[in-house]
Amino acid sequence: MTASQLEGWRRAGVLPRHRRRGLGRGRGSVVDAVDPVVVESAAALARHLRQGRDRRLAVLEWFAEAGLPVQPGAVRVPEPPIGAVREALEWALERSVSQRLVEFARDAAGAGEEGQGALYEVARRLVRPYRGAANPALVRAALEAGEDVPVEAERPDSRSMVHLVAAIGLGVEEVGADALAEAFAAFGMFGLTVEDWAQMLGAAERGEGPPVDWGPLEQHVGAVGVVRQARDEELVRGRTVLLGLRWFYGLYVMHGLLMPDTPAQAALRQRIDDWGMFPFLDHVIAVSPSPGQFAESLAICMEPPADNLYEALVEQLAVDPDIFRIPGDETGAAGFGEKWMHAMAELKEAGRR
Repeated sequence: MTASQLEGWRRAGVLPRHRRRGLGRGRGSVVDAVDPVVVESAAALARHLRQGRDRRLAVLEWFAEAGLPVQPGAVRVPEPPIGAVREALEWALERSVSQRLVEFARDAAGAGEEGQGALYEVARRLVRPYRGAANPALVRAALEAGEDVPVEAERPDSRSMVHLVAAIGLGVEEVGADALAEAFAAFGMFGLTVEDWAQMLGAAERGEGPPVDWGPLEQHVGAVGVVRQARDEELVRGRTVLLGLRWFYGLYVMHGLLMPDTPAQAALRQRIDDWGMFPFLDHVIAVSPSPGQFAESLAICMEPPADNLYEALVEQLAVDPDIFRIPGDETGAAGFGEKWMHAMAELKEAGRR
């Protein structure tokens, strides 16, 4: 790092300054004391900011890194300036596919059938299909039995998610209950099928069931609006929820890779299954997200149902925190790790045979 780089970061508001003291009589000033927070902040920026890379991407990666647990013997990564974080989040989300679709839907609202057709065409090009992940329990059973890993039954094509975007821009009545049922099922909402959603939404539409309040959907402000309206502490809370759900999701997926099972893990998986939220996590969580993916996932985790699910899982973890303790095995985490490595070695040997 050069002095000019450091000064540029200070002027941009992403790097604080050391406290300085004057030398008197017009002789200028010197650093009064080296602040470790300033040093670690500069180090974090240097780790994430490569030549030619936009500084806001580095700030997002720094913000994500600052939320991770501190490893033994390591120095805690300081928090980046929250104003710079907010600016970087808004910048990334304004360029996201989801935000572009919401804005296009708003523009299409007054263009009649032609606008609706254009909206669906744009969405089909932009939204990537999602076929769903294989259930980790089924994967584990197949591996233990020496059988082929099952292919998950094909889920509704995620391009049907455009119906949600259309409902935001064109109104729920223009889209209809059947199309919204397809969209909710494609997202894996609460583990319900297209038929389940169609039955409930159709009954509400005909007045045969409790009415549905579509106001929040039709007035959706998009991910950028969520961040702009959030308080500083809510941005940090969203990061806490996202990183926490990533850990719980990892435990759920690793069950399929022969990780030794424990009552505490089973209870957490059961909580996720009770909520029908594995497809939701599979949509939202990326193990090594890009800064743009991190920004979109964080915006999602600032609202229900992500926050509610996180609280439920934290509550369950408090009830039984012995995630890596196998009943009857007094070796603790060390024995847990050895058993997992042994299972993987046996799987590798079976693969050779």
